[in-house]
Amino acid sequence: MNRGNGLPGVHFLLSLIEARDAAVVRHRLGIREPEQHTVDRAAQELERLRAPRSVLLWMLEEDDPWTNRVVFHHSGTPDSVKRDILRGVPFGGAEGWLPMAAHCRDPFCSHKAPEIQVGPHGVVGGLRAARTLGVARNAARAVGRDDWAEVAEADRVEPLPGYARWALTERIDCPPDVRAQFGSHPKFTRRLRQAGIVEPAEYVELARPPHEVLGVLQFGRLLFPRRGREVATSLAPLVHAEVGANPDAWAVLARLLPTFAGTVPELVRTSGAIAHA
Repeated sequence: MNRGNGLPGVHFLLSLIEARDAAVVRHRLGIREPEQHTVDRAAQELERLRAPRSVLLWMLEEDDPWTNRVVFHHSGTPDSVKRDILRGVPFGGAEGWLPMAAHCRDPFCSHKAPEIQVGPHGVVGGLRAARTLGVARNAARAVGRDDWAEVAEADRVEPLPGYARWALTERIDCPPDVRAQFGSHPKFTRRLRQAGIVEPAEYVELARPPHEVLGVLQFGRLLFPRRGREVATSLAPLVHAEVGANPDAWAVLARLLPTFAGTVPELVRTSGAIAHA
């Protein structure tokens, strides 16, 4: 088995059982302890694994300058978020301002703040004037971390146009209470998932294929450990109940993982059922 066909996912699931049992399973599978990665390398792996866009927010919530540096250089990071990173805005509840990591691997990067234009009618005025999705997304770029409360209040007074609401909703840093204010019906929730805006538990329960999902979580142990612990806490009981310390069940799981098309819980349950048949 190699990295490309599920090994990181096996490592993540093994981290949910006792260390001694995991060592026995690794011996049975003929695999070593997981390779240690740098933050930069782990971030590259997330891109390869098609991680959801919310991963960038999970990383920012660590309030770690080095992780913020990686997010700043990520191709999928919106300009408004890059601006807040340079401003030292904390995303995870840290007190005070966060310094930007001084060392940069990109020799052409000056850590210059993106140019974001605010229209003559201000942030809210620009959103109210949006009549196409393109215009709305451009207006949403101007919303900074300190503007969300004003935007939410303006929407309560008079609902913003639908395009503006969606452009704000698909921002990775849109506060959950503001996003809930914009919509909660199943179609809206499905569109959010399609846009890569998910919570960790939802990602594990619904996303597929599992070798990508579990790979993202394995590299996330370095990049977003707090959110990763949430997942581990919710998934561990299922892993213990279905495969536990049974090397045969883990052997089945390792064989199924590279091509299994279901979800992570379905993979774990199927592996346990086959091993105990």
